Amino acid sequence: MMGTMEGSPRSGLSSPEAKLGMRVEDLWDIMEPQLSPTEKLNACFESIPVSAFPPAPSNQAIEIKSDASLDEAVQILAQHKILSAPVVDVDAPEDASWIDRYIGIVEFAGIVFWLLCQSEPPSPRSPSSATALAAATNGVNAEFEFLGPESAASTNGNFFEALTSSDFYKNTKVRDISRSFRWAPFLALQTSYSFLTILLLLLLSKYKKKSVPMVDLGEGKIENIITQSAVIHMLAECDGLQWFESWGTKRLSELGLPVMTPNRIIKVHEDEPVLQAFKLMRKKRIGGIPVIEKGSSRCVGNISLRDVQFLLTAPEIYHDYRSITAKTFLTAVRSYLEKNHENCPLVTGMITCKRDHTMKELIQLLDSEKIHRIYVVDNDENLEGVLPLWSPVATLAISLMVCCHCPKTAGFNIRNNID
Repeated sequence: MMGTMEGSPRSGLSSPEAKLGMRVEDLWDIMEPQLSPTEKLNACFESIPVSAFPPAPSNQAIEIKSDASLDEAVQILAQHKILSAPVVDVDAPEDASWIDRYIGIVEFAGIVFWLLCQSEPPSPRSPSSATALAAATNGVNAEFEFLGPESAASTNGNFFEALTSSDFYKNTKVRDISRSFRWAPFLALQTSYSFLTILLLLLLSKYKKKSVPMVDLGEGKIENIITQSAVIHMLAECDGLQWFESWGTKRLSELGLPVMTPNRIIKVHEDEPVLQAFKLMRKKRIGGIPVIEKGSSRCVGNISLRDVQFLLTAPEIYHDYRSITAKTFLTAVRSYLEKNHENCPLVTGMITCKRDHTMKELIQLLDSEKIHRIYVVDNDENLEGVLPLWSPVATLAISLMVCCHCPKTAGFNIRNNID
């Protein structure tokens, strides 16, 4: 169990996130006493502009030019340890508005899935696609020509090394994939929006965005990027404040979490191709899945969408494997990370909690471990559910939307947004 701050909660708050929490606390103190805690919190969040949110770390403010190659984009994302970045249209005029300046968000996962879909067998309606691809790859083995998510089992240990060495990979520009199915639109916040808007936009967006840029309308440029992790960190820094304690001390079971039943958990077995794991994430629109031991129901690891980067940034680590299964992927990447002394959730394995944990403990665990999901287990370590990174804020935002009778919540399904 994580400890709380000692002494007065107002005395030790010095981080920018904690100061934002203190601002909420000050508003909380002057709210009408007849208001419920949820109504108070709703009013507090509505009163604070999004511009008050602390600036993102410098590595979060990275932009990628539209004429960068996929190879260059992957290197930029890997170097700065980020999963996605806004794409700037190099052909936009200097005085362009932000709508014309940015053409979307490019993601690690989007690049991988786009590459794989380009290599699927040609359809009868486009018989020349395979020929064009074969010419573009300039010597990549024949396997690449026909490999896609549907034929993931055929991926051998040399596949991604051959792919990342190909002219096709090095010459394709980021703008070339701008209309692909994995391209995320550029949804932005304005500085005048409220903090409550952040919660509603991220929660209600059908794109399930993990970050939202904030733009300066005058300059037409990004001023800040607010991520799910940053919001979780802000909440963790508010430990001890009255408004946070009124909600954070509730147990997960009291809040109806996890909403997903064990038989609905999407999983992959250790002997299945790792591309099957990423395919399931794409199809089910989830950020990670547990890896199950062959012949049992015991979990041996977790693969998240951000782990897809290791297929492109370290393709040489799979040399010794006939195929890249979920098990060999976990083994190879863990070995690579340990050898390079890199800290990553994939190394530490699955992080679990129980239904009797409080929301505050869940937030502190997500923040301290820098992970995007926690698995709920029973006393025998059997899986009972999954709590993604955004589930604490989703739970909070839903209660706020119910409180303010938000019309956008009509027909809203909590399971679709926090599973």
